[in-house]
This record gives sequence, C-alpha cells and structure tokens, in this order.
Amino acid sequence: MYLGYFLILLSATAFGLMPIFAIYAYDHQVSVNTLLFLRFSFASIIFFSYLFMKKGFVSITKKQFITFFLLGSILYTLQSSFYFSSIKYIPASLAALILYLYPVFVAILSFFVNKEKLTKFMVISMIISLFGILLVLGTPTDHMNIFGISLALGAAIVYSIYIIVGGRVTLQVPPLVTSAFIALFAAISFLIVGLTTNTLQFHFSFVGWLSILCISIISSVISMASFFAGIKLIGPTKSAILSMVEPVITIIFSTILLNENMKLLQLVGGAIVLLGAALVVITSEKKKLIENKMENHLQYDMMNNEK
Repeated sequence: MYLGYFLILLSATAFGLMPIFAIYAYDHQVSVNTLLFLRFSFASIIFFSYLFMKKGFVSITKKQFITFFLLGSILYTLQSSFYFSSIKYIPASLAALILYLYPVFVAILSFFVNKEKLTKFMVISMIISLFGILLVLGTPTDHMNIFGISLALGAAIVYSIYIIVGGRVTLQVPPLVTSAFIALFAAISFLIVGLTTNTLQFHFSFVGWLSILCISIISSVISMASFFAGIKLIGPTKSAILSMVEPVITIIFSTILLNENMKLLQLVGGAIVLLGAALVVITSEKKKLIENKMENHLQYDMMNNEK
C-alpha cells in the first residue's frame, strides 16, 4: 500500500518538474517544436525498447491503431503544444494550476458525450474549482498575459477530450503499449510540424540537451511508468487525488529555482482549485461505484427470476 502512494507521489513530482526543465531549455535557445519532438522521440524509443526486451509487445487492431494515431498525433500533440507554449508567457506555477481544471472539463464532456448525469455535489465541486481559478487569475489590473492563460486553458480542455477518447481503448491495451504508440505518433507530428515551419534546430548548449533528456526520462518515462504501477496498487481514485500535488511541486520548484512568486490570495485560490478538482474525482468515482453495484444487483435479480 505505502509503495503505491510512493509511486504516485514520484510520478506527480516528475510531472511537476516538467515545466521547470522546459524553461531551462527555452533559456538555452531550444524551440517548443524541437523540445517536444525530442521529448516524444526519446520516450518512444525507450518504451518500445523495453517492450521488445520484455516481450511485452501485443498485437493491436486496426481500430486501436487509428485511435492511437488520433490520440498521439492530434490530441496529445495539441495538449503538449498548448501547455509548453503557455509557460513562455505565464509563470509555470500558474500554467500547472490552470491545467488542473481538466477534471471539471472531463465531467462536463462526460455529461454531453457519454450522457453521464451531473449530481448536485459534482456541480458544487466544479463551481468551487472555477471560483478558485478566478482567485488565482486575480483582477484585470494584475496584468496577466491573456494569450498564455488561453493556451493553458486550451491544454486543459484538449487533455479532457484526450481522456474521454482514450478512456475506452486504454482499458483493452496494456498501458505501456498505449504510451509507446502515443509517444511515437506525437513525435512524428512534431517532426512534420517542425520541418514544414522550419522550427527544428539542434544547435544548443549542453544544458539544453540535459533539460530535454530530463523531460524525456524523468517527466515522461519514469512519471508514466510509476503512475501506472501505482494505480495497480492503490486504485485510480486515490491515484488521481494524490496526483494533484503536481502543481504544488511546480509552485515550490518554480519559487526556489525560477524566483516565481504567487500572492497569498493566488495560493489560496490554487488550494481551492485542487480541492474542487479532488471533489469532482471523488464524486465521479463514487457515482460509478453506485451504478456498478446497481447493475450487479439487477443482474442478480434477473438470474433469480429466471430460476
């Protein structure tokens, strides 16, 4: 049990450090496209190498292949582009907090796409998160970069779509296989974008390369592997809630290493955002648990009636 908690916290820490590494890369003339192309290229090579060594590679259907293409080349590419671009305009701590509005968007999309009911408690939780983000953003006089905020918000929305679309296929395919294909298609997309826009360049310093390797190995491979391993030990609900320390990690390290400072009211707002997001996750999981129990009871009653 404690190992599961440790693995999820390790994953959240690795993810939380990602924008810090990215800013160091930007400071050493690494472009967004170059950074993301190399990140996903290195990650896919590591994932596929591991799968081949462990003989964990499984055959996938044509439908699953198309879904992986959609997830990697379009959705995850857009999400990564928006998020990594946003931290060029707004503090990394702010971008990380805005990204964690995604549970709210997942709940809203599930209502429209999957026809899942929104309970009163879930709506209240969503309002709490939205109120928190208003405190984080502050007043119009705080001179927040609207473009950067829009990019971070776009990353949260696209990520929620990614979760909805990928929710079904990931249940049928081992997580590492899913991660390998998504990373591969994302790398191909950033290669195509980089070549067509002439934004791929590899002449930067050792610190730039080191930052990219840290993002690829620590914030991609280690974070994903530890997250999936942690889920097996403590379940998805606890994992999702523990993962919400990720923006806290970003805030701590951006304050120490990048001298980014958030006002007290913004910190309070950030805590409210995470509280609201946690409540959305808890409520969603409890709702699913109740529905599954009702379905099992219904099947049991039907079997008894047939007897």
